[in-house]
Amino acid sequence: MSAPTPGLPKPLHGPSFGSYDRDEVAWLLTDLSRAELEATTEEREDAVQSGRAHYAASLPVEYQPSAEYQQLFQDELASSASQLARAVGVVMELVLAARGENVVLVSLARAGTPVGVLMRRWARFAHRLDVPHYSCSIVRARGIDMVALEYLAAHHRPSDIMFVDGWTGKGAITRELADAVAKANVKLGLPEGERFAPDLAVLADTGRCVEIYGTREDCLVPSACLNSTVSGLVSRTVLNDDLIGPGQFHGAKFYSHLAGVDVSGQFLDAVTAKFPNVADAVARDWPATRSADRSPTWAGWRVAQAISREYGIGDINLVKPGVGETTRVLLRRVPWKILIRPDAARDLRHIRMLAEQRGVGIEIVDNLPYRCVGLIQPRRRTNAPTVEGGAGEYEAAGRRTCRQ
Repeated sequence: MSAPTPGLPKPLHGPSFGSYDRDEVAWLLTDLSRAELEATTEEREDAVQSGRAHYAASLPVEYQPSAEYQQLFQDELASSASQLARAVGVVMELVLAARGENVVLVSLARAGTPVGVLMRRWARFAHRLDVPHYSCSIVRARGIDMVALEYLAAHHRPSDIMFVDGWTGKGAITRELADAVAKANVKLGLPEGERFAPDLAVLADTGRCVEIYGTREDCLVPSACLNSTVSGLVSRTVLNDDLIGPGQFHGAKFYSHLAGVDVSGQFLDAVTAKFPNVADAVARDWPATRSADRSPTWAGWRVAQAISREYGIGDINLVKPGVGETTRVLLRRVPWKILIRPDAARDLRHIRMLAEQRGVGIEIVDNLPYRCVGLIQPRRRTNAPTVEGGAGEYEAAGRRTCRQ
């Protein structure tokens, strides 16, 4: 997308890194494909919760879905493609209204990357705009990749940048982004009016912590159902001091050996094919969304705090609210239990299938503000109470602020 800059690394592109076409995304990442980084889920959970290692220092073993689960992904994609296309259109129109035609999309790897590609496609479909799109790493408690921001500042006006993610859960990454961007603006010496803004555009703002979103419904984004095979065959990002030195982007692996089961392009094409069908609805929806009160309430954060207290977990990072975050818990963490709202009990087939496969119990909880919540197994939990069928403290926290 841009000429090389002396002293800064070059972005990676498909097909040599990732399965997306070269013009779909430039990865601001270091290729760690040859590094041995995978550890068992249990080993990683013990290391992270004990404080012996940061979660970004290693990778989970990639989940290999069964044929039944793959078919479930296909079914979910077919049923939700139109809804997703509509949300893509709405969020991209809001982004263009906020940044103008010179906008540069920077998705947060990896959940944000498929969404960023779709938003870029909407801009081309609806406005014939060829929007630059990058993907960079952000790591909880470690911040955004500063080398990536330095690269972006060297090639674009920072004020044109819009960060993109798939969804919000309780808002941890939203907070991380705001802190990291503020530090980056100071470190890079950017003047007023030319700074990175901490705005985050997401497809689904279930945590109600951003102002630019396609929907606030706790809906399933099918790209959450799988890992690398729906995200360009790229791993989650890695920040390991033994492998990433000064002046290098954060790292990731390209799982080229999974090409035979890659559905990244299929996911993008299925949603893109619905753009003409939803164009009129988007034209009605996005102005209404723009004029509505979109102020963040941080409802998701408060609900997660309340659940942590009521279940005796003691760590908000082990509470993952919403369909997308619950799916991640089941795919790459050590889940303790899954909370599901009664009206969603017959839906969420992929959640129920994954829970059954991993032997994880499901509790039906009245008045849950989200359709489901995933709880990670606390490694040092003692005397944690179990709630049967009642929402208690988090009902009060959530019912006021999480109505759809």
